[in-house]
Amino acid sequence: MTLTPPPLKNDCFALPPGTHWTPVDEALAELQARLHAVTGMETVSLDAALDRVLAEDVVAARSNPPQPNTAVDGYGLRHADIVEGPQVLPLVDGRSAAGAPFDGVLPAGHAVRVLTGATLPEGVDTVILQEDVTTNGAEIAFHGPLKNGANTRKAGEDVAAGDVILSMGRVLTPADLALLSATGTAEVQVRKRLRVAVVSTGDELAEPGSVARADQIYDANRPMLCAMIRRFGFEAVDMGRAPDDRAKLSAFLDGAAARADVILTSGGASAGDEDHLSALLNETGSMTLWRIAIKPGRPLALGLWQGTPVFGLPGNPVAAMVCTLVFARPAMGLLAGQGWQEPMRLLLPAAFSKNKKPGRREYLRARLVDGAVEVFQSEGSGRISGLSWATGLVELPDEAAVIAPGTPVTFIPYEGFGL
Repeated sequence: MTLTPPPLKNDCFALPPGTHWTPVDEALAELQARLHAVTGMETVSLDAALDRVLAEDVVAARSNPPQPNTAVDGYGLRHADIVEGPQVLPLVDGRSAAGAPFDGVLPAGHAVRVLTGATLPEGVDTVILQEDVTTNGAEIAFHGPLKNGANTRKAGEDVAAGDVILSMGRVLTPADLALLSATGTAEVQVRKRLRVAVVSTGDELAEPGSVARADQIYDANRPMLCAMIRRFGFEAVDMGRAPDDRAKLSAFLDGAAARADVILTSGGASAGDEDHLSALLNETGSMTLWRIAIKPGRPLALGLWQGTPVFGLPGNPVAAMVCTLVFARPAMGLLAGQGWQEPMRLLLPAAFSKNKKPGRREYLRARLVDGAVEVFQSEGSGRISGLSWATGLVELPDEAAVIAPGTPVTFIPYEGFGL
């Protein structure tokens, strides 16, 4: 039976009374506390498991290695037979190779030829490198002593049968598939891919490639957001552009809720006359404007539409991208069953100067040059070129800060968000 998580509560985004400007950390903590996985589960084979989210812990069906084996080409010995100084031991007939083990027990006072990865014959507890041996085909000569267990691998020394090898919520990597295969797992229980609908709003938007009026701009947000969603490992559902018409936007949201697990909109999320998204969410009783102390960014509109969470992002592409990375990305990870994930942060010297005022957390478009972090020449949130120029974001604290060249600053590479 396919399991489906419970729906979100209608008040999952509600903030306490009297809340005005919410610090970034508090907003993130609220999201983490209120959201949970909404995706169902399915079983897939390993060849379809890459980048999927594990829905349950995986237990090793078999030990790796399953039997003791040799780590090198050489000769198997009984450690009790080894003495200090030079010695000679007779060879038994036959050898042990990977996939073709030696048939028999090594007699005391003898040696046996073994090849890398071969099962250790019964009686062998130590292996000597072939480079440390001379042989005439019937005997070997070498110098002792030799450490007990040298050049051998114990059964299960990597993974023992019954061990939990991968935990629920992990996004499977190529190395994980190797581990699963090596321990006998052919299929895994995973979360269904999170489906994220993307809706742009506004009559001022035109489609790239079309003829735009003088008062229009081309829609930069939808291609960007859809690409980000795919990079995160989710399924992007491009719903197109909704006009500044409340009834038509309502129909867009109906379609998005039917096709997706979460909805991202850009534009129309504040309280202006043409901000129909806010009005529609208000009508459902689920609308909350999170006035977050962040720059760039405006209030983040959050709500539910037919039980589907909606993230109303700013219309400005710079603010839309920053808010997606900082807020929507970890929230979508929770909804997808990945759990809450913090981005990788690096403390690096600044290659810029700035006097930051207190009150808001700031994110500057930035990139690394010779081990230091430089920022885009303009902080204007309309400068989309800075997003492309940058390889990540500098995160400045809520408090006042004086940054000079060499001052340590927090740099979050785009890769740290999963881009």
